[in-house]
Amino acid sequence: MGEFKVHRVRFFDYMPSAITAMAFSSSTERLAVCRADGALEVFNFSDNYFQEKVIPGQDGRAVEALCWVGQRLFSAALNGEITEYDLENLRPRYTVEAYGGPLWTISGNSQGTLLAVGCEDGTVKMFEILEERIQFQRNLNRQKGRIICLSWHPSGRLISAGMMDMIRIFDAETGHATHRLLVERGVGAAKSKEVVVWSVAFLSDYTIVSTDSAGKVQFWDGLTGTLVRTQLVTRWDVLALSVSQDESSLVAGTSEGTVIQFQFISSTVGQQDKEWVRTRTFKNHTHDVRALAHTDTAVVSGGMDTQLVVRPLLDKVEKNTQEAALRRIAFPHRNLVCCAKKAGLLLFQFPDHLELWRVGESDGHGKPGESLPVKRQPEKLIQLKSKGEDHICCSALSPCGGWLAYSTVSRVHLYRLQYNNINITKVPKLPKELRSAHQLCFSSDSSKLFASSNHSSVVAVALSHLECKYLQTLKSKSGSRQPVHLLFVSDDGRWLATANTSCEIHIYNLHKLKLHCTVPVYSSCPTAIAIHPTTSNLVVVYADQQIFEYSLVQREYTDWSRNLQKRGLHSLWLERDTPVTHIAFNPKNPAHIILHDMYMFCIIDQSLPLPEAKTLLYNQMTMRSLPEAERSTHSHAFKICKNFQHLLCVRLLEDHSLVVVERPLLDIMSQLPAPVRQKKFAT
Repeated sequence: MGEFKVHRVRFFDYMPSAITAMAFSSSTERLAVCRADGALEVFNFSDNYFQEKVIPGQDGRAVEALCWVGQRLFSAALNGEITEYDLENLRPRYTVEAYGGPLWTISGNSQGTLLAVGCEDGTVKMFEILEERIQFQRNLNRQKGRIICLSWHPSGRLISAGMMDMIRIFDAETGHATHRLLVERGVGAAKSKEVVVWSVAFLSDYTIVSTDSAGKVQFWDGLTGTLVRTQLVTRWDVLALSVSQDESSLVAGTSEGTVIQFQFISSTVGQQDKEWVRTRTFKNHTHDVRALAHTDTAVVSGGMDTQLVVRPLLDKVEKNTQEAALRRIAFPHRNLVCCAKKAGLLLFQFPDHLELWRVGESDGHGKPGESLPVKRQPEKLIQLKSKGEDHICCSALSPCGGWLAYSTVSRVHLYRLQYNNINITKVPKLPKELRSAHQLCFSSDSSKLFASSNHSSVVAVALSHLECKYLQTLKSKSGSRQPVHLLFVSDDGRWLATANTSCEIHIYNLHKLKLHCTVPVYSSCPTAIAIHPTTSNLVVVYADQQIFEYSLVQREYTDWSRNLQKRGLHSLWLERDTPVTHIAFNPKNPAHIILHDMYMFCIIDQSLPLPEAKTLLYNQMTMRSLPEAERSTHSHAFKICKNFQHLLCVRLLEDHSLVVVERPLLDIMSQLPAPVRQKKFAT
């Protein structure tokens, strides 16, 4: 492990935005998460919680609520617009103005035919869901004060709406308000202080559950409009609420960072009558819990501390399984760092700008583990602000450091770089085929740019001085409409590998500019791919942590890969809860495969035997303490180092030195605006 000179980079101060909304689809097992910067993320819970899709945000698009209707995803925003998302092309499909001021909530009926949105002007607006769009139908009776939250009764006939100091029940057919439920301010509260009803849930037995700013969870009879039970759970706001699909459990999130579970059970042993009983309290967040989702086996929560936490309900899962592990998803499952290995440059991607840095230089030599004296400090060369309101979805830096490209959902931008005298020039005219991209990648000789486009296709363009010429659009034969999320070009410039969220991997011959082969489709989504520079073998790591090696020349799995699958990977390797995000190879030793996830750096030595089931997998510290003669008895193919907190990137430079990019440990709240730091939550 001590055979590289390492540049340990800790100046990429990337900070994810706070989570503002989430929605879970039980039919597809997809969780949609929206952040404060408007970015949308889709996690596949059936595939080891992999973040398979990301739609970048936009200036001025503050999403307050999300809603699944079948496989269609809608959002309501404070700019007054309803948005449906194109999950194939990773962009908003269209927006509809509701003409009711800021929108605070959105909810669809169980029949999938109507959307209801709650508006600032006190109206609940109904929209009919058509095949391609939505269409305004009518308003329900207008109320005084904004509509903050909504919930349909499963029958689709009634709607409950949370407001200031009250809950209204509407007849969805006539539009009339049938009941008014007054919410108490709480003991000792001033009469002038309003109570905000943050969330409501309308259950099939006509029970209405509400949470409010006075710290209460309340249960109401929706038929008579009477209060049944009040639970005071905090002195602060209860901001979020989610109910399990079978309505036997619900969870509430507070501004203290706690999540409280209620279950519909008998309060005493032997009693048949059931009631809602507070059973558990989870403390997995440091600040406000803004959004919740209750799946069959877990509680998913997110908020101001930016982390997505999956908390398993141990009475619903088998113990000692992956599903029983607590997961904290803090950072994107995709690369935000590009490396120009020939020039020693790093490109950092932020939502609205890019930063180009030159890595530092050291002087002298030392023993493994020692710090070398720094001859030249790292230097920030360029900060490039994105054009327009759309945030950046992908970026790339050519290996020579002479080209920089990034894309938004609307267009691709290409620049010519001269980093020695710090000069950047925009390429004025790009081919019309190069509209926008989900991923960008340069060839190893920096003469070509590849951009993944619609329907799993890839656009190839040739680069020369300040010109960009269209070459070919590479298409697979599968007809998949899912986006390409991984691109890799071989060092010899012969092969291009693509992976899409349909779990397909296609290999293109760049000399002939046509499809070479398709790797057998595996049940899990690829999280990292790379082509070996000497053997032309493709190495793939999937979301379920399985590793495959595929020979592009022979068009079949290698003997090493077949042996690995026959023997099986070590249980500790499979139990890891973060995906491998990058693969590289050691040019000094072709048998070494280098890969990493957020917490682990690993070298797989294909010349060594695979670890046995009872072998200590993380044995590097043990081997370091052993005499050299005894090390061979403890040695196996997986050399793992886990001394990392947030490992975002590991890259090899031309001089065979290793660049390790870690996110610095920053106080999350220190990155938030002052008004947000001073208040728990602004009403």
